[in-house]
Amino acid sequence: MSARRQWSPWPPRPVPPRRRRHLLRALLICLLAAVLGLAGLVIGGVWWGTNHYGDQVARIPHAFPTGPRPTKPPGNTGGSTYLLAGVDRRSDRPTTGSEARAALWKYGAQRSDTLMLVHFSADKGKADIVSIPRDSWVPIPGHGSAKINAAFSWGGPALMVETVEQLTGSRIDHFGIIDWDGFKTLTDSVGGVPITVHENSYDSEQHLGFKTGTRTMNGKEALSYVRQRHGLPGGEFDRIRRQQQFLLSLVGQARSRVSLTDPLATDHMLNAITRTVSVDDHMSNTDLRNLVLGLRHLDTSRASFGIAPVVRSQMIEGQYALILDRHGLRTLWRGIETGRPPADGK
Repeated sequence: MSARRQWSPWPPRPVPPRRRRHLLRALLICLLAAVLGLAGLVIGGVWWGTNHYGDQVARIPHAFPTGPRPTKPPGNTGGSTYLLAGVDRRSDRPTTGSEARAALWKYGAQRSDTLMLVHFSADKGKADIVSIPRDSWVPIPGHGSAKINAAFSWGGPALMVETVEQLTGSRIDHFGIIDWDGFKTLTDSVGGVPITVHENSYDSEQHLGFKTGTRTMNGKEALSYVRQRHGLPGGEFDRIRRQQQFLLSLVGQARSRVSLTDPLATDHMLNAITRTVSVDDHMSNTDLRNLVLGLRHLDTSRASFGIAPVVRSQMIEGQYALILDRHGLRTLWRGIETGRPPADGK
């Protein structure tokens, strides 16, 4: 029979201060261990995830030119520069991503429909995006001068990178590309992208129109929206602004779906990216992991957009072309890399 605790008229003895300190210390150690354990699980999950998905990302061999390349400018802030391209796929099968069933590049078969230079700050907390119009008339190494979108057609990723590096005087760290098929798949994977149309327009080439208002566009509709330039007052420039508007909205949608508390949505999102996007083979899984960890802090308010400065438009060899302010573009991009953009934007 267990001994009963005897009743006492006296209150329980207070715990000595030294013992209280020991109890508090033990509690803090337990809490710290729990926090570190949780952090370890999160970091381990991110490490496993980026390796798992990173291994599935399609890598592009020989994406960079083999000759001399520009160096980073003095005073650069340690960020990284990406060249992003969208190509007008002329194949019946996907050409980018892990599900590609046709060659990414075949001489004369594809041209770059969209071209963006993206500079991420060292902590990935800020992004500067400058679009280069596809009709820009520029020197293409080994081919004289032509529209910049011909560089991909004639020499694939390596010639495209070399052309942009010589144009800007800046070194490109990584290259990413997606085709029309991948664009639609990626858009649908986030449940569509909300877009605000600011004015009614009709595209006589695609034979469709867009009315003012905000709505969520699926992949097919979004592709038509970002490709339209006929029927827009600003032509190519309005088309570029639409592409930038779409990218900003897509990033917001993707961030909202990538969450540790919703692994199924995260898996669906990351699988869609690996299926549709191809990157250079210099981009390691560690690079991808650092990019993912950094971009989780990127707020859309800290993303700035611009267009390469244009002097004029003119007809060259029977083609509509845009003449760039090359010095202005170099000055603009050097300012972005060093954290000192020109006050006048040129």
